[in-house]
Amino acid sequence: MNSLRQIIESSPSARHLSFASQSEDAAAEPLGEPSWEWSSVSRVLLIRLRSIGDTVLATPSLAALRRFLPHAKIDMLLEDWVAPVLEGSPLVDRVITMPRQGSAAKARVAHELHRARYDVVYNLHGGTTATFLTRASGARHRVGFNHYQYARLHNHVAPAPQQLWSRTPLHSVEQQLALIGWTGVPVTDRPATRLAVSEKFARDIAARLQAHEVDDARLALIHPAAAFETKRWPIEKFARLVDEIAGRGFQPVVIVSPTERPLLDALRTQSATPLIGFDNLSLPEVTALAAQAQLFVGNDSGIAHIAAAVNTPCVVIFGSSNVAHWRPWMANGSEAVSEELPCQPCPGYFCGEFAEPKCILIVPVERVVAAIDRVIKPTIS
Repeated sequence: MNSLRQIIESSPSARHLSFASQSEDAAAEPLGEPSWEWSSVSRVLLIRLRSIGDTVLATPSLAALRRFLPHAKIDMLLEDWVAPVLEGSPLVDRVITMPRQGSAAKARVAHELHRARYDVVYNLHGGTTATFLTRASGARHRVGFNHYQYARLHNHVAPAPQQLWSRTPLHSVEQQLALIGWTGVPVTDRPATRLAVSEKFARDIAARLQAHEVDDARLALIHPAAAFETKRWPIEKFARLVDEIAGRGFQPVVIVSPTERPLLDALRTQSATPLIGFDNLSLPEVTALAAQAQLFVGNDSGIAHIAAAVNTPCVVIFGSSNVAHWRPWMANGSEAVSEELPCQPCPGYFCGEFAEPKCILIVPVERVVAAIDRVIKPTIS
């Protein structure tokens, strides 16, 4: 197994300087004229509620702002359960958290935002709660898109992101960057997603792997879970895939949440390969483990976006989701595997066309294996 020093030196935090120089060399440009006098801006807030993936895919917007305003205070409002994803990130000064439920808690958050006296608030979410919190902040500049339901509560309303980029389709990252870029922030280099790995969590993961007697192994991180059935590739196919991955010299490591433990048990039962499995990792530990892996394979989920944000080569299996909008945000080293159907993409809460979600079920193991071979080829050549 790699030493702790190797783990930390290969972490996103250690790659911060090279990322910055690449961005500067790219000569990024904004998507609009400055919407206000930027020299008077010292406090900025981004609001992005909901999931792990949504949070990770907002980090390019944070990166663009941090580069443009290196001395400003940049905060982000997230739901409390997902906030640890940004733990230790140099892109944000403070993460403000909000419970999923409870009007009293939301009122307290609104009061806190108002007291902070932000100069600029970007509403990257657009939902009702995010929009009303944007308005409640009382910021001098409140920015949202014109397609938001309560767009009138913003005093800077941007046109559709497709219009700003002059093309379609757009990735979620590009959609969020459009809102930032419209106000005069350089974004055309489309920064990468980026998460930090702290020494503490790198050390914790190294100890966990050492306890399983992993020695100088190339790790393949496997995530067989997803939020909806329409995104969950069959566990029997994952079992075959794990055996293929092991045959290529990788040590498969499977992660699930505590409630998804049956998936891990089923995978162990159906695979011929001994598996290391974790069902109790915190989000910062997941990030540290993904940074240690040489390959990620899993369903379309927030964990896939975490892996991409630490530059781990990814193969992601898609079902109901819009691949162009949600694929891992990586210039190289990732592949999305899907089978096209006329009903795709769809919201994915349930399958409205078939008795079971055919889109994800019919993806063949052979196509995923072929994608893995293409992704890992540069690392073994």
